[in-house]
Amino acid sequence: MRQLSELDASFLYLESETTPMHIGGIYLFDASEREKPLAFSTFVAYLRSRLHVVPVFRQRLKEIPLRLGRPYWIDDPDFSIERHLAYVNLGEHGRKASLMTLASRILEEPLKRDRPLWHITFVDGFKLDEEDTGSDGFALIVKLHHAAIDAFSGEEIIGKLLEYTPEPSPIAPPRPWQPRPEPSEERVMLQAGANIVRTPLQFTSLAFNAAEATARGLIQKQLRKLPLPLPLFSAPNSPFNRQITANRQIVAASVELSRLKAIKAFLGDVTLNDVVLGLCAEALQRYLISEGANADKSLVAMTPISVRSNSLRRATGNQMSAMLLDLATDETNPAQRIRRIHWNAVASEPYREAIAADRLTELLPSTMLALSARLYSELQIAQRYQPVFNLPITNVPGPQVPLYLQGARLVQQYNTAPLFDSMGLVIVAVSYEGRLTLNFTTCPDVVAHGESLQAHVDESLNAIEAAMERLGTEETKEPIAASPTQTLADDAMTAMEGLLKKALKRFRA
Repeated sequence: MRQLSELDASFLYLESETTPMHIGGIYLFDASEREKPLAFSTFVAYLRSRLHVVPVFRQRLKEIPLRLGRPYWIDDPDFSIERHLAYVNLGEHGRKASLMTLASRILEEPLKRDRPLWHITFVDGFKLDEEDTGSDGFALIVKLHHAAIDAFSGEEIIGKLLEYTPEPSPIAPPRPWQPRPEPSEERVMLQAGANIVRTPLQFTSLAFNAAEATARGLIQKQLRKLPLPLPLFSAPNSPFNRQITANRQIVAASVELSRLKAIKAFLGDVTLNDVVLGLCAEALQRYLISEGANADKSLVAMTPISVRSNSLRRATGNQMSAMLLDLATDETNPAQRIRRIHWNAVASEPYREAIAADRLTELLPSTMLALSARLYSELQIAQRYQPVFNLPITNVPGPQVPLYLQGARLVQQYNTAPLFDSMGLVIVAVSYEGRLTLNFTTCPDVVAHGESLQAHVDESLNAIEAAMERLGTEETKEPIAASPTQTLADDAMTAMEGLLKKALKRFRA
């Protein structure tokens, strides 16, 4: 049995009807070079032959009775690949708009917990050329639960499932696989007891969970009476930070990677990631202005950073660090803003010293963390006061060489990430074959006219290039002070962590 980490388990406990916690992908393939279209049965046989490269594809969750501990991954003795696949033929409606609408509906549905946490929909009849009446393409809509992977390992998995040559490899018979016996309830209980001895705070989590309904009521009653300290929440109010629904919309914009690299080269002491964040910041600023929202205060993003070790690398689980980053949207020059973003990053504590996301879960068990997140939503902290951050932005480097599936070339991919309560927008940037795609996952009931973000990205890149030409070479070398809100956010996190440590010392005493 392999137990989930506190971070992985928290993604299970955070899941609700309106917040499914899976990572999604939409992959468009050009099959025109094949002698005949790729049949769904061929795809199933191909996938069977490659299941061994992703062990989590045949592992399901084993819950601990009474939540005495975090769940385990175990081999699924009833594994059937058919339970994880679906077939859709778009027919005469095989255009990109129809595909994205279909993907939005599919990605709204949570994965079923009684089987391995993934699902793939094979979409036939997809037309790559909007003017073409032929059916020379197909698409895959993929769902992988965040408890099993993060955005970085998700890209690794797709890379392992696909091929690097246009010549279709012979489909080998699936490798023999015998599921390891499911552990007995006695074994699970013994393991849970051992874990409680090692981490006494988990027993507190059990007691807390058993009295959850009462505790939530008491906490809500008391917190509603307290004026929360506004300085602890440095992000401004924004249209993105409202209560979300189960509806989803996927908007994507693609730009040439070479244009972003040219901006990086001109500005000098910045990273390509800084340029991507600057592009996101300009697009968000333009969106806020177009919607008549207050854009005077700078937005704050939460940016995950992979902390995977090359010597200890596994393609599943969450191994991330995270930092709060001021996007400097109050800077009027979009080229200079990129330099501000860079200085905000290097001046922050998480940039200099990688702070893993499980730093918090070491102090708070995943069940308590999930309860805190639900209270944050139900008390409408982000709406009544100020949010901790406005949105997550993840930049995932992808392969710069073409990938294939049985001779069909992957021409485009779109990626989605989970939305959280009071977080109606998330951005995932993925590069592939010389292009970078900004993927906006939105709740349309919160982010109105989200489709306009696509045009805002193109306008933003043009604006950055124009502003860059107006910057003098000497001006690009002048140091810039970090934005004060970034320091404030770091101080707030340090203060909160100190309070938690003091509380733990009293508990142990």
